[in-house]
Amino acid sequence: MHLARPPALIAHCDWSVAAAKRWMAVAAPGPEGWILGAPEQVLDAGDLLDELRLRAGGRGPVLVGFDFPIGLPRAYGATTGFRDFAHALASFGQGEWRHWYQVAREPSDISVRRPFFPFGRAVAGQQQHLLDALGLTRDDLLRRAERASGDQRAACALFWTAGANQVGKAAIAGWSQVIGPALARKDVGVWPFHGSFAELLDTKAVVIAETYPAEVYRWLGIRLQGRKTNIANLVPAAPKLAGWLRTRGVRASDALMSEIETGFPGRASDDRFDAVVGAMGLLDVALNVRADGAPLDDPEVERWEGWILGQLA
Repeated sequence: MHLARPPALIAHCDWSVAAAKRWMAVAAPGPEGWILGAPEQVLDAGDLLDELRLRAGGRGPVLVGFDFPIGLPRAYGATTGFRDFAHALASFGQGEWRHWYQVAREPSDISVRRPFFPFGRAVAGQQQHLLDALGLTRDDLLRRAERASGDQRAACALFWTAGANQVGKAAIAGWSQVIGPALARKDVGVWPFHGSFAELLDTKAVVIAETYPAEVYRWLGIRLQGRKTNIANLVPAAPKLAGWLRTRGVRASDALMSEIETGFPGRASDDRFDAVVGAMGLLDVALNVRADGAPLDDPEVERWEGWILGQLA
């Protein structure tokens, strides 16, 4: 089996609609192994990929992970008339699809070309409006990687934009600001749509992958109790994070070690925590400790749905 070329830089971004809640953790190889830094705020989404390339200094590819969905449910994709996700995304926000990124305010506004709903708070039974307008079932709105499996609960549907678990708004921001523009660049590969994980690290300057920090919690044996915004609930995870650093031979910067031991105090503690955990997951896959997990028997994953890096099919 061909192993991926190790990246020259790894960055994991915890994304949000609000710029103040976009944080990333960056890891780079040093003379004695990889060094993982403390979380830092993403200041400019439009310049992010070029900034990371500059920091890599041309020494090799940059691997960037984002914790929002990258891909469309296959059943919805079939209704669009496009060939695949990449071609669909290139058209969203333009021409007949100019309203795609605009969340529908009323049930009558929902359509294949404007699938996100609702604009405000959810009301009981409101999700049925979304299903009826798109002509799809609840299962149809989930990608294969998002379906319930074993002890993993089903994710929230991409197009639903209300409630604490919704991911639609982050996807709108991430796709319009980062993923869409990246698809037009020849030096950027979006996994798995542009090829296998190893192939992209071998041939592209920047490789983008979808991540899910809660999945990495399971790999590390982290079980959080209570809200992540309460630093007292993050302190118990410190031994697991420190243990991962030891077993992988990764050194945490002094600033990161202080944050780990004290529960990531200060603003956006939950976002900074997930940025770091996600970076650990990226390192596991990039260093061939863990497989990328994408199912090889399902062409719709590469065509439409994408996959969560490291999640086993």
